[in-house]
Amino acid sequence: MNRLPVHPTPKPRRLRWIWMLLSGLAVVAVALLIRFGLPGRQAEADGPQRLAANDRSGAATAKSAAGPKQPASVVAVVDGQQLSREALAAECLKYHGREVLGSVTNKHLIVQHCQKRGIVISQEELDKEIQQIARRFGVPVDQWLTMLEAERGISAEHYTHDIIWPTIALRKLAANQLQVTDDEVAQEFESRFGPRVQIRLISVGNRKQADEVHAMATAAPNEFARLAGKYSNDVDSASAGGMIPPVRRYAGDPQLERIAFGLQPGEVSDVIPVNSQFLILKCEKHLPGNPPNKGLMSVIEKDIHTSILDRKLRSAGSDLFKELQKTAEIRVVMNDPAESRRMPGVAATVNGQPITLAQLAEECVARHGREVLHRMITRTIVANALKRQQVAISEAELDAEIGRAATAAGVVTKSGAPDIERWTKIFTQQQQVSDTSYRNDIVWPTVALKKLVADKVKLTEADMRNGFEANYGPRVRCRVIVMDNHRRAQQVWDMARRDPSLENFGRLAAEYSVEPGSKALDGQVPPIQMHGGQPALEKEAFGMKPGEISGVIALADKFVILFCEGRTKPVVVEMAEVAKELQSDLHEKKFRVAMAQEFERLQEAAEVENMLDPKASHHPSPKDEAAPGSNQGIATRPTPATPVGGPIRK
Repeated sequence: MNRLPVHPTPKPRRLRWIWMLLSGLAVVAVALLIRFGLPGRQAEADGPQRLAANDRSGAATAKSAAGPKQPASVVAVVDGQQLSREALAAECLKYHGREVLGSVTNKHLIVQHCQKRGIVISQEELDKEIQQIARRFGVPVDQWLTMLEAERGISAEHYTHDIIWPTIALRKLAANQLQVTDDEVAQEFESRFGPRVQIRLISVGNRKQADEVHAMATAAPNEFARLAGKYSNDVDSASAGGMIPPVRRYAGDPQLERIAFGLQPGEVSDVIPVNSQFLILKCEKHLPGNPPNKGLMSVIEKDIHTSILDRKLRSAGSDLFKELQKTAEIRVVMNDPAESRRMPGVAATVNGQPITLAQLAEECVARHGREVLHRMITRTIVANALKRQQVAISEAELDAEIGRAATAAGVVTKSGAPDIERWTKIFTQQQQVSDTSYRNDIVWPTVALKKLVADKVKLTEADMRNGFEANYGPRVRCRVIVMDNHRRAQQVWDMARRDPSLENFGRLAAEYSVEPGSKALDGQVPPIQMHGGQPALEKEAFGMKPGEISGVIALADKFVILFCEGRTKPVVVEMAEVAKELQSDLHEKKFRVAMAQEFERLQEAAEVENMLDPKASHHPSPKDEAAPGSNQGIATRPTPATPVGGPIRK
């Protein structure tokens, strides 16, 4: 489906820090430890001890690594052209080396400490830990690992070696700090199954207002819910009359728990300063404890014991790691030319032990290999097309394209010239890419594709007329409901038809629309223009009268219902006045369409064997070669170098 024009999605609400103080939050211990992850190849029975072996086995993966060259393995074949693992490692190192080096040095600190303590983690321990975690979530191990990859992008290997390994390692390193006492078990048991207090809360930002609200609340406790809705700055609880989840003992801030449990039903607390806020509590009722079935006690006690260990591990592991960092001697070599000459093939040293460029490159491949290889394949496909047409790209052409993007974004100097340096800084920071990646992976393909389709882009009089109408003609103001199920769309359409008011349509959009931006705004979207790339939607919209509801419009995999609010007035301007600007804008848009089509054609015609991501491999049939197909596998993204912009209407 072509994307509907929508307002930006509202920003998320602020975190519920007050609820954290009162009720606590469950946190998975290993999440904190991702940054301590150990290299995957070191997570077997002799994990830390295999550091040197991993270095030797990866010696051929970076061109600057020391030692004899090993035969390069092939990671992809593009139209018979082999892409080697050595080239992939060098590319990963160039783009991600500095970023990954910090976490690799952290890994080595833990490895070294494990070596000093003689700590070894077996594969059986890793498997057992994963089984226990999966069991706690009530799913089989294979399903748990599949969920992690599908929902979090964490592969089974990464999970095992970069999350579970350090969890166990730090648990063993901090074993003397991880004793669970009977008192701790009893407190956790009471927190889970003991009595609770149902309270309402008002949170305000200054003491004077807090005292005023407190006076009103104590004078009329029955008005507390109304006062919370009117004055409390904790949005979620304010919308519920100040009601928050019941407060438990030993689950959050001890002072607030003590005050809450000390209140009687209907009683209002004093003003309680907490950080920069002032809280007022009102007790609704005391809830009795809910002891578990005695037959489940052994399971519950084991789970409680594990939960306490997890909390202690977070604290002890963090403290231990800070201590390791404080006493460690870490020297970065790869960014220092003099040190690099003195220690060739070394990226950094940790307490005198080297981290080689080969090791760092392998870690970069493990983390970013797939995405970098996709870019290499894409570049190879485009480069081959340039060779076939005997087309070359100069550095000056790349600079000109960056300048065009800067001008289009309005980033210019006082004299009106494109400010390339400032634009590059803005773009790379916003997109979180390096200068090199911007130039090589975004600007270069843009220039290449423009040159490949240059003779195919022609601007006609019809294009100018359509563009003028799109930018300066009338538009239709509509409310929109977007659905992803045809039957549900029909049901919602029927509900809208039964009460064809704007208010009802807005409520239905807020409740049923699957498009977040318009859903949050009761179906409101920017006015629909003609020739905007969605002909079915445009035809329906421009055929409607104010107050009419459209039928269910099928757009790709989505189903859309419109409510017409009327039309905007066209801009009174002659085409001659805007012809130059309009021509430039339309020409760029036609270029983008032609470039996307050429991208698809090249990809569909390419023979690609991707060893790291077999699903991205492609073997064209004669039919594929004759006609463009899908854009599968091409690394495309909207960028200012190939802008996906709205109309130029002013």
